[in-house]
Amino acid sequence: MRWFQDKLLLGVLPLTVRGALRDVMAGVSLASMNAPQVLGYTRIAGTPVVTGLYTVLLPLVLFSIFGASRHLVVAADSATAAIFSTALAPMAALGSPKYMALVGMLTLQTACLLLLARLFRLGFLADFLSRTTLVGFLAGVGVQVSVAMAPDMLGLTVSTRRTLGQIQEIVARLGQVRMLELALATGVVVAILAGRRLAPRFPVPLVVVAGLIAASAWFDFAGHGVAVIGPTPGGLPSLVWPDVTWSETLALLPVAGSCVVMILAQSAATSRVYAIKYGERPDANADILGLAAANAGAAITGAFVVNGSPTQTAMADSSGARSQVAQITFAVIVAIILLVLTGPLQYLPHAVLAGIVFTIAVNMIDIRGLRAIYAESPGECGLAVLTAAAVPCIGVEQGILLAIALSLIRHVRHSYRPHVSVLAPGASGRWEPAPARAGLQTAPGLIVYRFGADLFYANADGFADTAQALVAAAPSPVRDLVIDASATTNIDFSAARVFRALIEKLQQRGVQVVMGRVSNGLRADLERHGVAAALGENRIFPTLHEALEAVGVDYHQGMAPLRPDVAGGLPAV
Repeated sequence: MRWFQDKLLLGVLPLTVRGALRDVMAGVSLASMNAPQVLGYTRIAGTPVVTGLYTVLLPLVLFSIFGASRHLVVAADSATAAIFSTALAPMAALGSPKYMALVGMLTLQTACLLLLARLFRLGFLADFLSRTTLVGFLAGVGVQVSVAMAPDMLGLTVSTRRTLGQIQEIVARLGQVRMLELALATGVVVAILAGRRLAPRFPVPLVVVAGLIAASAWFDFAGHGVAVIGPTPGGLPSLVWPDVTWSETLALLPVAGSCVVMILAQSAATSRVYAIKYGERPDANADILGLAAANAGAAITGAFVVNGSPTQTAMADSSGARSQVAQITFAVIVAIILLVLTGPLQYLPHAVLAGIVFTIAVNMIDIRGLRAIYAESPGECGLAVLTAAAVPCIGVEQGILLAIALSLIRHVRHSYRPHVSVLAPGASGRWEPAPARAGLQTAPGLIVYRFGADLFYANADGFADTAQALVAAAPSPVRDLVIDASATTNIDFSAARVFRALIEKLQQRGVQVVMGRVSNGLRADLERHGVAAALGENRIFPTLHEALEAVGVDYHQGMAPLRPDVAGGLPAV
């Protein structure tokens, strides 16, 4: 029992009676707000409406058992739904048995890949999708989903799932708009958006859906040409095994990989935010195990890929949920709905579901976040906007690959062109870091040079060229080049060759090279690659002040020369 408490139910235990009652009430509130929305996610996923309820049944319970986060709500999510529906649409008709089999296999593959990620502790992969590009990607998905919902909101039918093609068809058929469905969708959007602002804890979606289901049944919306969901199967889901061919299974793997990247990035970010908020310790690897179990449960119960949802987690938190008891309560309420309340769903208009999803999509476009990025870094905001534009223009799966590529390029660019500085006399007379430029010198005969990145094959030449340029353009002959290695933790084979060549060239000019703030790991690299031998004995120090004292500078007394010679330089050591 102790092992079970330590390894499982991390999101539930420890729990008090008062806390349990609080979370049960929060779960009821969460169900009232989220049940209509998970129905709406099926419009993005291209699956039968009832599968939205399936995503908050067994998957929620399994994550509560195996996951670590006490706050994360794992259920249907618009981003992952958009990823797989876009990729699977050419393979089978949406909602068809074949399509559902493909969705089931994709969800199972996602679960297996997540399990592998847990076994090999690959949670760090989520970090390759930067916050900047994630904001842009989700904004792009929001635009794509908004456009995809427009035909249902307008009572139109389009023949393509490509965003640009949908826009063209909608514009061409504006004269065929059904005003009743437009009115229904507009009313839903206005009511939900107003409710979020004026009464965020009031279950506006539930009230809207219940009211319009009743109105549809009473006034026979279907008889007036309004498209409705139709008969919805009731009862708990049956266990199924996806029936797909081997070639189809292989074709689904890249799509599952895209879903896994999004799940890792989005779930890890969301769970980390709430763990920090409540002073808890996040456990990304345990959460990955919970996500794998949740997706396995979704696959065998006829649902689709589930993810840690930021919007639903925020709703749970605002409802007062502090443990997974709230999510388990949500699952119990959904089970009751499936057993006795699916009959009325047949009267729900498609325009109403589309309106609900439209509000979700609009919420994904984080204008405030984009503005914050632009205020601090216009270049990064450009990357976010480029990612956002890529999703509707070239596709969701390609958009996420582009987002990852841009994140990596941004990282490599910073490593390729890092900040380089020189300690130079400041306004106060003391040495201060200044951007490296020709003619800058720390003191007569001395340059303290800092390169702000690890040394590797791509940036080694820049490191050496800058050092030589500083020495060549110094106002007085340089005798000592002290390298501040505080930002350098390792050096590769190619960079070591460049570094040794630099040392030789500087020594030929009468300049000795000394290194300070060298970590143990970097020192081992320097010794292994022969750089330490090229520097000579006693030229590598763990602190900067030791390196400076080795060349005759008192680091502690205003960093003034200890033994300046007649020429004003510093003596060689």
